[in-house]
Amino acid sequence: MNAKERIVVGIDGSEYSPTPLRLAGRLAAALGAPLEVITCVGFSDFYLAAHLPPGNPEMTTRLEEVATRLVEQAIETAFGQDRPPELSTTVKFGSPAKVLVEESKDAQLLIVGRRGHGGFLNQVMGSVSSACASHAFCPVLVVGQESGDE
Repeated sequence: MNAKERIVVGIDGSEYSPTPLRLAGRLAAALGAPLEVITCVGFSDFYLAAHLPPGNPEMTTRLEEVATRLVEQAIETAFGQDRPPELSTTVKFGSPAKVLVEESKDAQLLIVGRRGHGGFLNQVMGSVSSACASHAFCPVLVVGQESGDE
């Protein structure tokens, strides 16, 4: 399958992550497209790791393990035993907005949540979803928290 056919969903592992995951799963099934779930370990996490005492070289691995665990929990909550057949997960290092915009180059659709860990001044969208909607190379679907509640 062509990478351009994939649907990318960016999640942060928060309690809001299952909502965009559910919608992404339904769209992937309807379009017969592979679904790639991407989460990012951001620069603030790198900053933390860079300022820990020396002799702790496995910090990057630990951050990746935590991110992977959060993604797996969100996938389990969203799909249970009914995972989409072509679902893959990736942990990337870097700014979530930058990473997801870059990933959108090889996707037919990028799906992000409207709100995750942030929440500043009652903004309608967070900074990551705003950046994705403004700069992605493919269509972007921004999913509100209430959209996937069933």
